[in-house]
Amino acid sequence: MILVDGVPVLPESDSSSPSQVVEILDALMDHPSLLSASHLFKSTPERRFSISEESGLGSSTQPKHVYVFQREYATVDPAFVDVAGTDEATTCVGLVIRNRSNGKISIAHLDSPAIVERGLAQMLSQTFDPDSQDEMDVHLIGGFEDASLQRISPSDAEIHGKMDGYSLPLCIKLIETLWRRREKFLIQTFFVLGYNTRRDANGQTYPIVTGFLVETSNGSVFPACFDRTSRCPDEVVRRIRITACNDDPTWTGELLETYHTQDNKFVIAPCCWSYHQLLIASTLRYLSDSQLLHECSTSPYAEGPDFVDNLRRQFDYIIKHPDWSETFPKRQPRVFKRNGQGGWRRCSD
Repeated sequence: MILVDGVPVLPESDSSSPSQVVEILDALMDHPSLLSASHLFKSTPERRFSISEESGLGSSTQPKHVYVFQREYATVDPAFVDVAGTDEATTCVGLVIRNRSNGKISIAHLDSPAIVERGLAQMLSQTFDPDSQDEMDVHLIGGFEDASLQRISPSDAEIHGKMDGYSLPLCIKLIETLWRRREKFLIQTFFVLGYNTRRDANGQTYPIVTGFLVETSNGSVFPACFDRTSRCPDEVVRRIRITACNDDPTWTGELLETYHTQDNKFVIAPCCWSYHQLLIASTLRYLSDSQLLHECSTSPYAEGPDFVDNLRRQFDYIIKHPDWSETFPKRQPRVFKRNGQGGWRRCSD
């Protein structure tokens, strides 16, 4: 159930049609409270997060943070984590769910409608007690009116899957899934699509915000970007896993879990990269930066300045480590604990 200011956006229904889902989307985009929240979010200065320098959070010590990459999610406890966030989202959408009763927060970086239903169930399994009547604050941030956006009629029965990987169908699937569920989702931020779009002089569209962080103490959400030091731990391996999981049926339709809430550890489950992926890496590494952008991005004009460099570092790693078992000996996960300075260290258990 979707609510704004405590009121359902649309009456409950046992079934949903494309026209109803689009009606809800339009209602959210036009809601005065969400419009006001979007203006406030847009005007908030972007926070630049680094584990090597002051982050601007008003603390003399480095905040304990958890970062999620594309297709990952993490559920955090304010007792262990000060800040959770993600960035590098263009056509992707970031989702924050906070249980008002226990303060637990789940954050995800969603890249496809195909992972929304099971992904949301994964997030709620660690934040929501089905025997309670807990209300859940929800923030949706990301996605924009990308160049591939087409006007979809509410009567179009094929509304899902037309543009898999682009912003509009992802937002529609998110809205439909939240609406169908019995939990009470109180939408606090809906900074997506047109709200998150700017245009240059030639009419080319770009996202305004590509990342955010949430302060776990109170659930406040701010625009943010993270540098390479804070996109950790195990950055390159986790980036490679995003692609490798597409060939692993055990991860079909699911978000990738990396952070263990109760243990306050990162546990990177083993993944396999094939000889085919090695060939791809060996081929793509010779493309120009412009060619790589158009070959590997859903929004080549909107990517960050380090997008290509991040790709090349992944290619280099696969080429240097063609046997995935070198990275995951005996198919064991890579485990990381906090090092006491805000970062992470790898451990043997």
